[in-house]
Amino acid sequence: MSETVGSSFIVVLNCGSSSIKFALFDAGEAPLARTPAWRGKVDAITGTAPTFSADGAEAVPLTLDTKHPYASALTYLRQRIMTWLEGRSIMAVAHRVVHGGSKYFEPVRVDAEVLADLKSYIPLAPLHQPFALEAIAALLDELPHLPQVACFDTGFHQSMPVVEKMLPLPRFAWDEGLRRYGFHGLSYTYLAQVLGERYGADARGHTIVAHLGSGASLCAMCNLHSVATTMGFSALDGLMMGTRCGSLDPGALIYLMEIRKLSLERVAHMLYHESGLLGVSGVSGDPRMLLPRENEDPVQQALELYVRRIVREVGALAASLNGLDMLAFTAGIGEHQSVIRERVCASLSFLGVVIDAQANAVNASVISSTTSKVKVVVEPTNEEWVAATAAVSIC
Repeated sequence: MSETVGSSFIVVLNCGSSSIKFALFDAGEAPLARTPAWRGKVDAITGTAPTFSADGAEAVPLTLDTKHPYASALTYLRQRIMTWLEGRSIMAVAHRVVHGGSKYFEPVRVDAEVLADLKSYIPLAPLHQPFALEAIAALLDELPHLPQVACFDTGFHQSMPVVEKMLPLPRFAWDEGLRRYGFHGLSYTYLAQVLGERYGADARGHTIVAHLGSGASLCAMCNLHSVATTMGFSALDGLMMGTRCGSLDPGALIYLMEIRKLSLERVAHMLYHESGLLGVSGVSGDPRMLLPRENEDPVQQALELYVRRIVREVGALAASLNGLDMLAFTAGIGEHQSVIRERVCASLSFLGVVIDAQANAVNASVISSTTSKVKVVVEPTNEEWVAATAAVSIC
């Protein structure tokens, strides 16, 4: 990437274990446009058929170095971005970093010291943290003067009361940083802003945002600040997800390791990659694949459990808020799966939730009925714009 003076684009990277999503924002626009100038992703990096796609175009196959697929994908993506820029330059690169530990809450420019700190948090988010840091390290080594900004998914939840952050463990655990951090913070940061803009006072009361994607969590907000969330110390906690278990009796883990003699590594892989919708259904972690097969008992049970866990946690968060004024759905499932939304809302009728079936079917912005005591909305998230905005403010 370029270090040319007069930089005009922010590059946002969202690095996962098997994909890298990217978005480019024109830094010369004020305010920064919420729609990127160019976006896309490299997918299935560690699989047998990696692909590249951008701006909705059909994915094209890639040939990556099988020994170093992630580094190879980063190199390929850098080449594509530079080609698209056609000589235009880059102001900064913003990275979604899942964990800032107990030290980093606000976006920060990354240098060698910050990078070392972030590496120490890898055990707190082993599924996500290493890959963002690999991209940061590569650019820091090759282009040390190119500003890089880390934006933390844990940051939004620092407004939670201390008691919400605590785990019921011996005191040394808190002293060592074992606490409930919460995640999906960039998404919640965007929702807090856009809900306030669109709905004003309606959103500033007791609001719950449901970020339902392959990873999933809920956030309870009061005056659009986080006061409670379902994910805790790790991104395994809370809701049942695509392949992650969500909240689980620790005794089950003791059983698996003590009685079944499963190794720590085997249990960790199962909890992150083989549980949730995939584990219960035995078919897929994607509701789009499961809904057409609901006549099969395991699939039906998986979907029922998925919805039940969401409903139970919404109820718990509504209790912590002492009421509910707004429920907002976001992320891939939340934005596009009307059946899931309908089932969740039907089970929340005790809170006064009533949805308009026709509005829900077309993913309308407001899907609640005029008779509903709770306004129910659907709002696309925009984590990339949040990260780009942070980079502009720092650089």
